[in-house]
Amino acid sequence: MSPYRLVYGKACHLPIELEHGVYWAIKQCNFNIDEAGCVRKLQLSKLDELRMDAYNNSKLSKERTKNFHDKHIQRKTFELDQQVLLYNSRLHLFPGKLRFRWSGPYVVQTVFPRGSIEIMNPLNGNIFKVNGQRLKPFISNFAPEESTIHLLDSN
Repeated sequence: MSPYRLVYGKACHLPIELEHGVYWAIKQCNFNIDEAGCVRKLQLSKLDELRMDAYNNSKLSKERTKNFHDKHIQRKTFELDQQVLLYNSRLHLFPGKLRFRWSGPYVVQTVFPRGSIEIMNPLNGNIFKVNGQRLKPFISNFAPEESTIHLLDSN
């Protein structure tokens, strides 16, 4: 018996024959709906385990990166009325090979507990707050104690 029937002169499938064909295919594959449900639940639980492993690995990686970064941060301490130099980060936009990137000296006015520091420009009296990582101590009149000058003879 052919699965095609002629309806108004055209071949078509009847729904009963399609259902019978699908049932036959399921039987041929020995498909059990209960076993398929158990397999699917197992797959979903494995997917949840993979997601948790990925989350934990991401968390560990972030912690390692933070520890590595924090290990290389130099801790600086500043006292009141100390002279400091301020790093000018705008010079990164317009790089100059021999350009001096530090401005100042400035005078420390207040040291806050979280690393921010209030400094004053002694030339005009402006006071502003900056991150302590942008500062470094200014050493005025630096001269080595035992400095000698060696002149070369042009013989």
